[in-house]
Amino acid sequence: MPVLADLPARDRGAYPAVRGRLPATLLMAGSCLPILGAVLLAPVMPRMQDHFEAVPGSAALVPLMLTVPALSLALLAPFAGVVVDRLGRKRLLVAATVLYALFGTVPLWLDSLYGIVISRALLGVAEAAVMTCCTTLIGDYYTGKARDRYLAMQTMCASASATVFFVFGGALGAVGWRAPFWLYAVGLLLAPAMARALPAPAPDAERVQMEKRLQAGRRPFPVRRMAGLCLLTVFGAIVFYTVPVEMSYLLDDLGVVSTGAIGAVTAIASAATVLGSVVFTRLTDRPQRRLPALFLLCAAGFLVMGTADSLPLLLAGAVLNCVGTGLLLPSLLTLAMSRLDFADRGRGTGLWTAAFFLGEFLCPLVFLGGKGASGDLAWAVALFGLFTLLVSAAMALFTRSARPPQQHAPEQL
Repeated sequence: MPVLADLPARDRGAYPAVRGRLPATLLMAGSCLPILGAVLLAPVMPRMQDHFEAVPGSAALVPLMLTVPALSLALLAPFAGVVVDRLGRKRLLVAATVLYALFGTVPLWLDSLYGIVISRALLGVAEAAVMTCCTTLIGDYYTGKARDRYLAMQTMCASASATVFFVFGGALGAVGWRAPFWLYAVGLLLAPAMARALPAPAPDAERVQMEKRLQAGRRPFPVRRMAGLCLLTVFGAIVFYTVPVEMSYLLDDLGVVSTGAIGAVTAIASAATVLGSVVFTRLTDRPQRRLPALFLLCAAGFLVMGTADSLPLLLAGAVLNCVGTGLLLPSLLTLAMSRLDFADRGRGTGLWTAAFFLGEFLCPLVFLGGKGASGDLAWAVALFGLFTLLVSAAMALFTRSARPPQQHAPEQL
């Protein structure tokens, strides 16, 4: 397992050597927590819609309940990144993991749809800190190819956990729509392990000296690079979350109403995301050069899903799309992390995380508007596939006309 010796000289001293597999395992598990918040409730969305049918605005509030944590995360992740850079990673991660468990289980005792939406927004506050800390620590502990592998593993673990969460969500949803909320209590198990196993921050004097060294040779924060990449990440996140958020509704339109069946089918599609992440670890070309092809693959999946008139065809389109998203997410993330210095890593990771989860929040709104315009969710998915195809073509033309030197590539995104 890579240790601190892999880090650049100026990155050393922030943390002692990382020994054993437990720290990396805990960071991977922590990275799965926001994914749990996004996909766990997907199989029970139709049942929740029926339960709150009499509540004004429930047609929009119930789908937003799935992704409103992402809005909080998107708004607060940049600030979490600043806090991470100033106050340290570990303490914030442990505290946020405890709050994640508390806010996540609150809907078990609430009868108000509006109250549940508020609790979900507070959950997103905790998720912002958890996700930013986990990703930043991966960037701190590892570098180069080792960092790319762990960032890809982060996506792979998150995707694999999504597959498991879909199954659990569907199985627990058969008991009742509230039952899946019990799984948020896993944060109470992770927090003590993180406090004990993750490397502690350096002594204060040592940290001050490190910050002085970094400040002396520090470049300005790469706002222009990150702005273009974050904009692309917002769109990529909408692409990424379309299947988790909308699959249960597409299945319901085809007559599949069992929460267990919905969870199992969506889990199969999610497993394809894991496959895409595994393929990513075998790739050696630059991420920006493969992005047009990845968006093209995702677009093809959307077009198949939007025109499917049977369950096998719908599942085939979802699998095709999810293989593309499994490649897309780590490509965007590794591209971002490769452009950040140690002193800027918390802020940069926070901005990227904010962009990604802003896209997650926008996803149901995009398809709610698309369904209103086209009159049918499947057609809305097909139209979004056509738009993704246009984005892919535009990126391919832009990449082809770009100048070859590597240092210009991030600017062009």
